[in-house]
Amino acid sequence: MITSLKPYPAYKDSGVPWLGKVPEHWTVRRLKSVVAHINELTNAKHPDDLYIAMEHVESWTGRLRAPSGDIQFNSQVKRFRAGDVLFGKLRPYLAKVIRPHQHGVCVGEFFVLRSTHVVISPYLEAALRSAPVIHYVDSSTFGAKMPRADWTFVGNMFFPLPPLPEQTAIVRFLDYMDRRVRRYIRAKQKLIKLLEENRQALIHRAVTGQIDVRTGQPYPAYKDSGIEWLGKVPAHWEVVPIKRAFSSMDYGISESGSNSGTIRLLTMGHVRDGQVMIPDTGGVETVDSSLLLSRGDLLFNRTNSAVLVGKVALFSGNVSPVTFSSYLVRMRPTKENEPEFLNLVLNDASTLSRARREAIPSLHQSNLNPTRYGRLPVVLPPKLEQKAILQQLREQTNRIKAAISSARREIDLLREYRERLIADVVTGKVDVREVAARLPEEPPEEEAALEEIDETVEDDASGEESDAETVEEGES
Repeated sequence: MITSLKPYPAYKDSGVPWLGKVPEHWTVRRLKSVVAHINELTNAKHPDDLYIAMEHVESWTGRLRAPSGDIQFNSQVKRFRAGDVLFGKLRPYLAKVIRPHQHGVCVGEFFVLRSTHVVISPYLEAALRSAPVIHYVDSSTFGAKMPRADWTFVGNMFFPLPPLPEQTAIVRFLDYMDRRVRRYIRAKQKLIKLLEENRQALIHRAVTGQIDVRTGQPYPAYKDSGIEWLGKVPAHWEVVPIKRAFSSMDYGISESGSNSGTIRLLTMGHVRDGQVMIPDTGGVETVDSSLLLSRGDLLFNRTNSAVLVGKVALFSGNVSPVTFSSYLVRMRPTKENEPEFLNLVLNDASTLSRARREAIPSLHQSNLNPTRYGRLPVVLPPKLEQKAILQQLREQTNRIKAAISSARREIDLLREYRERLIADVVTGKVDVREVAARLPEEPPEEEAALEEIDETVEDDASGEESDAETVEEGES
């Protein structure tokens, strides 16, 4: 990273509280005098046009998530040209600012801004996506649930404007630094992916009996499981249908009422990464005591998207009562089995893939009833051995989790560094002119080569689900 950046030789007061002092030779002008606000409405999209909705723009980076499938819209959209800057006015704190490289149309939740002779588009994009601008615009929004920025406010906002050659130098520097930050992030995310794959492989080998994690070696004797996809299993392990590991498998309640009760209600979105995520608020007022969860219960998604049906989560307890919706099935382990071990077995890729083959496809979802699920075979060691395996797995996977957490912290710091650097550069806190002049020429790099692997799922401004996490509640 470049660390030798210095401030400009002389500053002046910008007269704008959020901007503070700016370099003496910069000007500060209202945004509406610097850009053209384009509001060209249309009902049609040309075959070669891009279509950009809010959910297609990645927060704080401006990268485009290309929409898939046929594009259809029922309302008017705005037309833009290549090089225009689109500024998301709905929930501006998401910093959805993008500069498309081809013509197209976008939803009305964007301001379409076109550069003039005093500003270049790349600088306009960088400055508008900087934290000081985003925070200032966000402070002006109206509307509680779906806050929006108003063009009258944004257009009258004062905007820092360096000379054109300096804008070019700033863009060159920020592009150079952004590529390096993204390469570091990409490397860390590849490391996280490898560590996670290693963790999953370790769990898989342990819960299927391929290796005794207590010794790090295979078991001394194996037998044929009689199940083709299970293959050979430790001689003293037992092959049983899933239902034999549980004393009961119960459907949840049909969601109804005002959702203002004190009994927390779990739905499909609360089954995540093998754990039950307890909602902070909302619930039902009354429920039969037999349908309250107890510590050690497991839940599985009986109805969900094809990639999420069959997911299992362990309920670890809660201070307030918790129940579950009809799209979940509660499985109460027998005394002969450890709930945590069963959770690992049922979330293992080999078990999940077989469970999903048993699911019956329906419109936009799949259904897996307890009968079909319960007859799937799994292989289980004695309870004392389950406990011993769990202890060893905790020790080994905790080390992997610590390495993953460390890599994620580094990614967060890199992103914070990038955000702070952009803010300092576009507001004139540091002078990058000399550094930019010395930067080496770099060959063009494919955008896909710089993509970060594990993009953060955001709360998209469209209000739509960002993935197939849930389906509408109701009986199927």
